[in-house]
Amino acid sequence: MEVPDSSTGQLSPRSTRADLLALDLGRVDAAIGPFAVEGARPGDGLRISLLALETGAWGWSGVFRDFGLLRDRFDTDLVLWQRHGDAMVPVSGFLRPMSIPIEPMLGWIGLAPPAGDLGMIPPRTHGGNLDNRLHGVGSELTLPVHQAGGLLMVGDPHAAQGDGEVCGTGIETPAVARLRVDVLPGTAPRGPRLVAPARRSDAGRWLATEGVDADVREAARAATEEMISVLEGRGLAAREAYLLLSVAGHLRLSEVVDEPNWVVTMLFSEELADRAARTPAAPRG
Repeated sequence: MEVPDSSTGQLSPRSTRADLLALDLGRVDAAIGPFAVEGARPGDGLRISLLALETGAWGWSGVFRDFGLLRDRFDTDLVLWQRHGDAMVPVSGFLRPMSIPIEPMLGWIGLAPPAGDLGMIPPRTHGGNLDNRLHGVGSELTLPVHQAGGLLMVGDPHAAQGDGEVCGTGIETPAVARLRVDVLPGTAPRGPRLVAPARRSDAGRWLATEGVDADVREAARAATEEMISVLEGRGLAAREAYLLLSVAGHLRLSEVVDEPNWVVTMLFSEELADRAARTPAAPRG
């Protein structure tokens, strides 16, 4: 299937910050489908195997004034990317020229809910906007069926995304996906279950910062803010660091038992940080 980018065709390789500001949010994260799966009935599980995912030749990322983990810190702005071999390179916007390895994934995979008319953005136990970077080629996601046929929908392809997608976008791109769907009679899980291969970029040495707070969201914000400070110390602008953490950083829940505080860790590749620091900032239109 051909899957549009998360703007659902509102942005293009020629878009500007003005186009990002003018997005019709009612069209964001629209999904392809629904596809009725023969034999799928309530109480069954539906296993969705991602066999292939070919990203487009371009992509986009954005930071938003009113969305994301650090909302209200940065003004809304746009970065455009082009594909060069197995990497994406920024060609327009505020990010210095660097390459991010392509590790494609589908952000939106879901079935029809038990009832009701629900929005597309929040994920739920029947799937949807899960934004899990492990939903790449070779992954097998099992979801509970609530309606006859399951009514499978997919969308929101990314050429790359970090765990957490902290600024609200990965490298958003159109894609062509190939899926296999299997009905697992009478085995509906309570929520999404995933089997997935390891991601290539998880090897190497990491820079890490830890946020500690009784509120897990505040702990995540603290870890992210501290990593932005680390990357600023290596020569990146704060806005560059924030976007890079969204497309290539990894936010992890590290400790949940030492009440009342939680520990959240932000990881970023030391190699990527060093390469970015060696690349001079270059203003582009």
